[in-house]
Order: sequence, then C-alpha cells, then structure tokens
Amino acid sequence: MASEHNYLHNRGEKMGMTYSKAGVDIDREAASIKCLVDIIKKSFEFRRGKPGEPKSEIGHFANFIEFDDKYLVLSSDGVGTKVLVAQLANKYDTIGIDMIAMNVNDIICIGAEPIALVDYLAMEKIDPEIMRELGIGLLEGARQADIAIVGGETATLKDMIKGIDHKGFDLAGAALGFVEKNRLVLGDKIEPGDKIIGLASSGIHTNGLTLARKVIFEKYTINEKLPWKKTVAEELLTPTRIYVKPVLDMLKKDFNNIHGLAHITGGGFLNIKRLNKNVGYNIKKLLPIPKIFSEIQKLGDIDEKEMFRTFNMGVGFCVIAEKEKEVMKIAKKYNIEASVIGDVDSTKKILIEEYDVEL
Repeated sequence: MASEHNYLHNRGEKMGMTYSKAGVDIDREAASIKCLVDIIKKSFEFRRGKPGEPKSEIGHFANFIEFDDKYLVLSSDGVGTKVLVAQLANKYDTIGIDMIAMNVNDIICIGAEPIALVDYLAMEKIDPEIMRELGIGLLEGARQADIAIVGGETATLKDMIKGIDHKGFDLAGAALGFVEKNRLVLGDKIEPGDKIIGLASSGIHTNGLTLARKVIFEKYTINEKLPWKKTVAEELLTPTRIYVKPVLDMLKKDFNNIHGLAHITGGGFLNIKRLNKNVGYNIKKLLPIPKIFSEIQKLGDIDEKEMFRTFNMGVGFCVIAEKEKEVMKIAKKYNIEASVIGDVDSTKKILIEEYDVEL
C-alpha cells in the first residue's frame, strides 16, 4: 500500500464519525430486516409444490425458485443516496450503471446468469433531460451486464420525493437470472484452506455514501478537487464495477474449483459471512486501498473497524476457490486487478489481519 494511504495504520481505538452517527445504523437495520423476513418468508408456502417454489432461505445475495429444469434467480436493489451526489453535480449519466450493477452483481453470487431487468423511477418532478441521462447509464449498464431492460415504472411523487432544485428522484430495479440446477454456488462447499481472491473495485461503488457525504461535504464542494486532482463529483460518481462477464467466465471454465462468490456492498467485508457462517475468513493482504477511503477516514476520524464494515475498501467482489490460478488468469483477461487477499479458516470470524480488525 502506497505511503500516502498509511493513515489506516496505527490509529489505536479512538473513533470519530460512524455510519450510525451519519444516519445509517447497520446493526439496527439487520435486526429490523429480520423482523420483516420472519413474516414474509411464510409466503413460501403459497408456492409449495407449484412452479416457482422457493428453494433457499432469504439471506443470500439473491434467491432462486423452481422453474422446470432450471432455477430462476431474483434480485432487487437501488442506488441509495448516491442520487444526491448526482443532483449536486447535475450529472445523471452513470447512476443507471450503478443500479444495474447492484442487482446483477448479486445474481452472479449464486452462479446464475442475469438476463433481464425492470426499473422503477420515482421523481419529484418529471424532467426529460434527467430521464434521458439516466437512460444513457441504464443502457451502458445493460451492455456491460449483457442483459435486456424489458420494462419498468415511472412515478411522480412530489409529496414524497424531495431533492435539490426539485430534481429529486429514486432509482431502483429488479433483475432476473437463471442457473442450471447442478451449477449453483451457495457457499456450502467452502472449507478451511480455500483461497479468498479479491477483485478490485472501481472506487466507493454505491454503498456508504451517507457516511462519505457527511464527512466529505464538510470540507469540499461538489466540483472541488481532491488532493489527487479528481473532483469530488468525479470520484463519488465513478460507476460501480459490473463483474458479470468475468465471473461467468470463471464459472464456465473453473466451476468445480469455485466454492463461493461474494459482492462487497453495504456492510463491507461482513458480506463474506453470508456465504457460510461455519467457517472463518482471514484477510491477510488487501488490494491497494483507493485514496477516497483514506480521505474519508481522515476527514471523519473514523476507526478502521467502522471503515471495513461500511465500505468495500478497494475489494468489490470476492471469489472463494480451492486454487487461484484460473480465477486470476480470467480477471487479468478482463483488466481487473486481483490477488489472493486471504484464506478460509475454522475460526468463524472475519479477521482483517493487516489492520488487526475483527468483524
């Protein structure tokens, strides 16, 4: 890790700003989601023994349902408060990429191929130019993910959606994929000794923006340059990387070697635990941490543990495999920086060894 990023080292136990203080309490969110899931999972019974019967518990990155000789896979997600950054910058042509990325990157986590998506756009006031720019991003995201956008819904909700200069909006989507029944990757085969291969993120992606905005905009304006010469808008609006094509290639060529796939989103490295709670994950050497994370931590005086449970810290996706050779080869083919960042052990903990952080 380059010397200018060493702010992450040797900071002791003090903590300044947190995700919770910024307005997002992930522990409370997890408890609240459990309350909801405990109710809605009872709906599984409505399709028991019929086409579309759910085949897994809620809680993985995506879920799958019975459909003839395949499983259909479903995922739903939005862009979150990154839309506020777009409004500040008056730039909307990348937000569609983010929305598609958040959906399709989850679908591939169980070995499935995304094929289609429908979007939902709620606006404070219909604005044709904003919609045109959003469309540009949606099309580019669909191209990168190799999917079709087959429909959607637009709503004008001026009493609910409030934004900058009446440009408020929210963008979400639901994606559909499929997987052959014998090609599921659920994490149940993960065992001690497996390698954790990290695929580089493109930056902050679409998570932790509530905390990032809180600390960054106390010092910078949207078009002000950061110390590494990018503007705040350029850095925060860098689109979420879409991992569909390289991961599907890995599954095609190296399926039996791949035991787990994790999209590192909200909750940071805690996402890895969603694969298999019976093992531990020891992160020994991270990929280079993008400068934006060091700047966020410095500005907010944020503890290392909080950083790793909020942001991707440069690792946007993890592949858990017995051997790393083919995975690394394919990542290189798609110009994605990748490395073995750790291994699986029997501790049932997530340890970021380099920073002495336990999640």
